[in-house]
Amino acid sequence: MSVQQYRLDTELLGFDGQGALDRSLHPFGESTMLPAAAYTSGDVLAWERRHLFAGTWVCVGRQRDLDGRQDGSPVTQRAVMVGDVPVLLTFAADGTPRAFANTCRHRGHELVATDDSSRTRSVVCPYHGWSYRLDGSLQAAPEFRDAAGFRAEEHHLAELPLELWHGWLFVHAAHDVDSGPVTTWADHVGALEGIVAAYSPADLALGDRHAYVVQANWKVITENFHECYHCPLIHPELCQVSPPASGENYALPGAWVGGSMDLREGMATMSVTGSSSAPTIPCVDPARVEYLGLFPNLLISPHPDYVMTHRLLPQAPDRTWVECSWYFVAADPPVDPSFAVEFWDLTNRQDWSACESVQRGVSSPHFRPGPLAPSEDAVHQFVTMVGRAYRGEPLG
Repeated sequence: MSVQQYRLDTELLGFDGQGALDRSLHPFGESTMLPAAAYTSGDVLAWERRHLFAGTWVCVGRQRDLDGRQDGSPVTQRAVMVGDVPVLLTFAADGTPRAFANTCRHRGHELVATDDSSRTRSVVCPYHGWSYRLDGSLQAAPEFRDAAGFRAEEHHLAELPLELWHGWLFVHAAHDVDSGPVTTWADHVGALEGIVAAYSPADLALGDRHAYVVQANWKVITENFHECYHCPLIHPELCQVSPPASGENYALPGAWVGGSMDLREGMATMSVTGSSSAPTIPCVDPARVEYLGLFPNLLISPHPDYVMTHRLLPQAPDRTWVECSWYFVAADPPVDPSFAVEFWDLTNRQDWSACESVQRGVSSPHFRPGPLAPSEDAVHQFVTMVGRAYRGEPLG
């Protein structure tokens, strides 16, 4: 893979684009934020959708939600967008997932409309009726049975790399499984595996899920997630249960950024009262909450008694769809998730208001990238990751 081939044209970052990008990549304590256009330009977002979303390992959701098992209505096919690439997920009878380009090998029509699903055992293009098996092989092509030189095996769907990780599905959509090279999943997730595995998230049950549309760039939201410098001013409830200056950030291998915070003495979890109505997750630190961001779009927050995630999908330079989910130890009767949902819905909305204000600010002609505070080292790690990607360099 040519590094130069995937480099962002720094002219898209506006006047002094290269210089502004260079300053954001200075060592921590000397660096600034990314240039304004990184948060406001449609051209920059288009590049990111292809190279940072379709071109890396993107979380498309939980397998049990995507394959319909969560609600007892299993499906065989589901269409999603990964960056700017339409992707078709298929599920075999035993639940095994595979990912293919959602592009008919005849004239390119989408096989299933984005966000739609099907329970049929064949994938049939609605344009001219070409059909495929769930393994991507061509099943039938009307009028081509006797066509000279036509070979069905040359027209299978393009299969895409897919990984199932602790219950979440990840797809690398820009390259098919035969073309490579792509960053291996092991290199992408790196040392994050050892932190997340302790919480056994695949075994946890969904308690609740909220969706938000935030009028801010996806990077503004991610940067906000990775610092608590703002917490004393906008999160009084959070500061009651967790000291904003507590914990530490990691500097470990992989395309991720993160750190921890501590619970105050006597607090069982992150809730308005600090109390919990859920069983604790076995073998994890009962006084620690992790805040982990797997690039580019999955934010994972393991607590002593639940795991919360935020999945981000950019819709425009100044608009991001955010799916927030809460997972608990399976119990009968199921855990009442309201103690966690109430706390984080309040905290989310405080964050979204701040992020939307930042978005308006970076859109001002008077904005200049500012410095980072001593406690914003995780933000620096994230900005460095994005800036290096703009240069065509590896993420991790």
